[in-house]
Parts: sequence; C-alpha cells; structure tokens
Amino acid sequence: MAALLARLGALAHRRRWTVVLVWLAVLVAGGAGAATLAGETTTSFSIPGQESTVALDRISEEFGATDSGASAQVVVRAPDGTTLTDPAQAAALQQLVTELGTLPGVASASNPLDPASPTVNPDLTTGYSTVTYDAAPGEVTPAEQDALRDAVADARGSGLTVEVAGQALESAPEVGGVGEIAGVVVAVLVLALTYGSLVVAGMNLLTAAVGVGIGVLGITIATGFLELSSTTSILAAMLGLAVGIDYALFIINRYRQELRRGTDVPSAIATAVGTAGSAVVTAGLTVVIALVGLFVAGIPFLTQMGVAAGATIVVAVLVALTLVPAVLSLLGRRVLPRKQRDLPPAADLDDAAPTTGLFARWAAGVTRNRVVALLAAVVALGVVAVPVASMRTTLIQAPPAGSTQEQAQQLLADGFGAGINGPITVLFEGPDAATAAATATPGIQGLDDVVTVTPPVPNADGDAALLTVVPGSGPTSAATEQLVEDLRAQLADLDGGVRASVTGQTAVSVDVAASLNGALPVYLALVVGLALVLLVLVFRSLLVPLVGVLGFLLTIGASLGATVAVFQWGWLGDLVNLEGTGPLISLTPILVIGILFGLAMDYQVFLVSRMHEAHAHGQPPVAAIRSGFRSAAPVVFAAALIMFSVFAGFVPAGDATIKSIGFALAVGVLFDAFVVRMVLVPAALALLGEWAWWLPRWLSWLPELDVEGAALQRPRSDDGRELVGSSR
Repeated sequence: MAALLARLGALAHRRRWTVVLVWLAVLVAGGAGAATLAGETTTSFSIPGQESTVALDRISEEFGATDSGASAQVVVRAPDGTTLTDPAQAAALQQLVTELGTLPGVASASNPLDPASPTVNPDLTTGYSTVTYDAAPGEVTPAEQDALRDAVADARGSGLTVEVAGQALESAPEVGGVGEIAGVVVAVLVLALTYGSLVVAGMNLLTAAVGVGIGVLGITIATGFLELSSTTSILAAMLGLAVGIDYALFIINRYRQELRRGTDVPSAIATAVGTAGSAVVTAGLTVVIALVGLFVAGIPFLTQMGVAAGATIVVAVLVALTLVPAVLSLLGRRVLPRKQRDLPPAADLDDAAPTTGLFARWAAGVTRNRVVALLAAVVALGVVAVPVASMRTTLIQAPPAGSTQEQAQQLLADGFGAGINGPITVLFEGPDAATAAATATPGIQGLDDVVTVTPPVPNADGDAALLTVVPGSGPTSAATEQLVEDLRAQLADLDGGVRASVTGQTAVSVDVAASLNGALPVYLALVVGLALVLLVLVFRSLLVPLVGVLGFLLTIGASLGATVAVFQWGWLGDLVNLEGTGPLISLTPILVIGILFGLAMDYQVFLVSRMHEAHAHGQPPVAAIRSGFRSAAPVVFAAALIMFSVFAGFVPAGDATIKSIGFALAVGVLFDAFVVRMVLVPAALALLGEWAWWLPRWLSWLPELDVEGAALQRPRSDDGRELVGSSR
C-alpha cells in the first residue's frame, strides 16, 4: 500500500495545478448543485415496523390525515384571581384565537373555550389553542414562525400570560455559531504552534475545509432526493472538519520531517504520502466502516447518518492524499520555519525528532514506571466510567432554557400536570372498537402514574377507536416509560378480536431507545472485532491489537460516563451551558462508539506504527517505544487538541443531540489520546517487551499492509537524499 500511495503522491506533485483546479471545480459544482437541488430535512425520528410507528400510520388511515400539518400549542393563563371564562379574559382570548387563525400559513386555530372540545384545566385558569399549519413539520418558514411569535407577544398586552411551543417552531440546527468558530480558532492556534507558521496552519485548515464543504454540499444535494435528518449534515461537518485537519497534519508533519533529513521536495512528498498516507487510509477506512456499520441497528435514519458522515470521511481522505501534497508541492520548502531551511540534514527520523523535552521525558517516565502508569490509567478511566451504569436515553429533547417553548411546557405542567406534555395514544382496532376501548378504560385508569383517560373516539366505520392516556409524570421520566410498557402488557390480550397499539411521541421515543440500546452490544462487538482484525494486519501482532482494543473499551466507558455525569446528573453543567438535566439523546451512545472507534484506531495506528518502525529497524523494545513515541506523540498531541477544540465548539450552543454527542466526543478524544495512547499503550507494550510483536506461525500468511513504508526504503545518493518517488 505504501508504494502505491507514494506513486499517488508523486503524481499529485507532477500535476499539482491540475489537482488543485479539479478540487476547486468539484467544490463549485457542489455549491451549484446544493443551491438548485436542496430539499427539506426532518427533525423527527422513527423506526419502520415498530408498534408505535405502525400505529401512527394506521391512525392516519382510519381517521384521516387531517392534522398532518405542523402544529403549535399557544398556552394561555389568566391573571391571578381570574379565570379564562371571565368576560375580559374570554374576549382577549377570542381576539388571540382570531388573529392566530389569520396568520400566514395557518390552516386552523382552536379556541380553548370551545364547548365541543374544550382545552382548559378544571379551574379554568389555563388553556391552550392548537394552531395547525398547512406545511408539514419542519417546513414552516422562519417568516411564519416569526409571525406566530409576534402574535403571542402582542397578546401579552391584554394581561394574559401567553407562551407557545410545538413542532411548528422547530428548525434545523445550523453550523457556524460562536462555539464552532471558537473551536476552529483554537485549532488554528494549535496548528500555528505546531508548525511555527501561520501560512502552513492556514493551508492545513483550508484543505480540510474544502473536504468538509464538498461533503456537506453533497449531503445538501441528497436532501432533494432523500428524507434526511437535520442532524446529518451537522454530524458530517463536525467529524469531517476534525479528521480533515488531522489527516492533513499527519502528512504535512511527515513531509517536514523528510525535508529536515535533506530529502528533495518530490521525494519528500512521495514518502510522506506513502508512509503517513498509509496511516491516513487505514484510519479513514476504519472510521468509514464503523459509520457504515451503523446499519446493524436496523434503523434507517441512523444508517443514513452513518453513510453520509462516512462519505464525508472518504472525501477528507482523498483530499489528504491528493490536494494536500499538491499544495505542499506549491509551497516547497517554505513549510519549514526559516531557521530550519538551511540546517544540515538529519541522519534519520529519530534525529529529526527531539531527543529531549516534554515528550522524550514523558516516554521515559511511562516506560520506566510501567506498572504504576498502567494501573493508574486503568483505575482513572474505570472510575470515570462508573456513571454509565445509570445511563438513560430518550428521543425527546428539552427546549432551550428560558425560551417560550420551555415556559409554555411549564404552564401546561402547572395547569394540567406534567403528563400533558407527553400524552400516550392507544389505538383500538377490531369489531366494535369503541366498546372494547370503554371496557378497557377502568383497567388503564388503575395503572400507576395514570391521571386521566379520555373517552373513546371512534372512526366513521366503528372498527377503530382512540384513547388518550395522560400520565402524571413528564415524557422523559422513568415512570412514563414504564407506563408505556404497562399499557402494552395490560392490553396484550383483548377479547373479541380487538387489537390495541400504544403510540404517541413518548411511545415512539421508548421504542427507538429500546432498539438502539438493543443494537449497542451487537455494534460494539462488530467494531471490536474489526479493530482486532485491522490491527493484526497492520502490526502483524496479536497482543498490540488486544491492548489497543481494551484501551478503546476504557475510552468508551469513560466518555459515556462523563457524559452521564454532566448531562444526566448535572455535574459541572455550567461549563457546557447545560440548560437542564435528563436522559441522554438516544443516538448518543451508538454514534459515540462508532466515531471514537475510528479516532482511537487513528491514534493507535499513527503512534504505534512509529514504534513498530523503530523496532523493525533493530531497536530493543523499550528503546523503540521511546523513539517512536517522541517522533509521533507531538503530532498526536496536536491532533487530539484540534479534535477536542472542534468537537467542544459544538457544545455551548448546540441543540440537545449535537451538544451531548459533541461533549462525549471531546472528552473521549482527551481520554483516548492522553490517557490510553500516551500512558496505557506505551506502559503495556513496555511490560510485554518482545512479546508485543509476536505473531503465531499459523497467521504468517496474513498480508503485510506496510503502513510504516518499508517498501519505500531505497539506497541514498551521495548527498544523503533517498531516491524515492523522484520526478520532475
């Protein structure tokens, strides 16, 4: 693989302007396609075939899809000492409802005091109007949303307390907030310190941005043909930017090392792409397989997110292997600081890396105190992982703190009980379904956490009926989730051929969370198995892969444990601008496992391959660990800081899904790079000694991937330059 990639690097050098122009053309074409073909994204998640999803479809068929448009609940509360039926308040309420009905895009607005279907609490102090739009959920325009907010604000002048919530106010999360920009700024600073050059740092960031831009624009084009989640492009941008910067960093760093050895520019580019590029391909392929492997969960929207993010990673790898060397060819030796351009060449890579300093002392200390270092790393990560035992997940996102949505939900909870924000719908189907529903009502009413059961509502044919069950707890509480299970158990065996199905937002959330949690062990086994196979091929060893995989499992435990402690328990919540505690978003665990797996293998391959390279060249085990560490650790250190900065930038202002995923990835990168790869792995390999590189004879048939670039070792010319990949 190294020889093939070296030839690709040499080609990128020879055709540098062609490569640059082709990538720019692809970027421009993507922008044009996105501008003309983009469609709408969705903010809802469901799983085809689940009881709750099937029941929703059946309700549309049996009762008609008259309420398929997006809706909002405008919640009103009368001033203290009055009720909504008092003449002054009733008049103000009627005026509000009339105005709501005339807003742009609104199909209808109900009156809470309508005798046919009142929506007021028993003491008549709180009620809500359901505002239904012509547009589907996620398609209400910003102008229509602003008009709704303005109407609500105007109504407050009458003395009523008025707030609004609902899917009509939902909008797709956007990239480019203050947090994301701050993350990129930190990444640029880290790159500038690493390279000693703002020009090279800017070039690194620019090439990564090209890859992310093409990937996100491609996803935007796909929305014109597929229904994609609004989170898909955010996830792809977050991951693509992080790995794009890192992959370019790996290749640029190796190119600079080759220049310090006295290698000419064409050969340095070929060698950098052949060696560091091999690690990039291996790491990128690992991330892609892990993301595409999300299909094992059997959840279409998750598969789409994985494939879209994986495609962005493929673009990032291609950019690193072609555009980066092309730009390096244009810069030549200017990627080195001025004071290094005229230094005498170093004899080898070890001489190109400092033998003193922080990383050299770190490697010496870890390998010298290997037992203590190994135990300390394992215990520390194990302690941080403890909160995982209490992890809970949900699909229901809490609204931003202080927003009108949050205040509306609080008004509803105060007036009707917390369960009004997450009612459960039961669909009865069969002969005389309404009678069956009425017969089942007393049993439902007797279940724990049930506050209200509405009378059955039959369809026109009488073979279907709906009940609404209002819990006493909120939609994300454990009691409400248990009520969903209790309802299904209670209604499992009805007489007369009637079938009952439990659905609604809360039931959908329970079903999706159960499916994702059930898929976690299978997916974890898949990625662990993949890691073992990949690392055995890369290092031709059994124990190095085992150490790497065990370290990855500790990383996952610590990352999710820290996320539970912050987002579910509320520890240090102010540091991440946490707006309220509660279960993690259901997507978080499985996505974090997939993404961190790829990043962990990235660091493992890049760091340990340099140790393996030194050992293959004859150094004793501990000396090889120290040599490889001081050569690769500075780059891994910088790469991890960049990853952390990019992921952390999505936390402060992100929506609930992106916030928790960004935090888990940010702390996961810190744990994996600085504890697992820089403490646990070198300590464990030092303990193993020569056994670390042992491969049974019966596995000697395995192909040699040559990540270290042994095939690129060539005789040197008289001036010390390697004759590799030379070209005009």
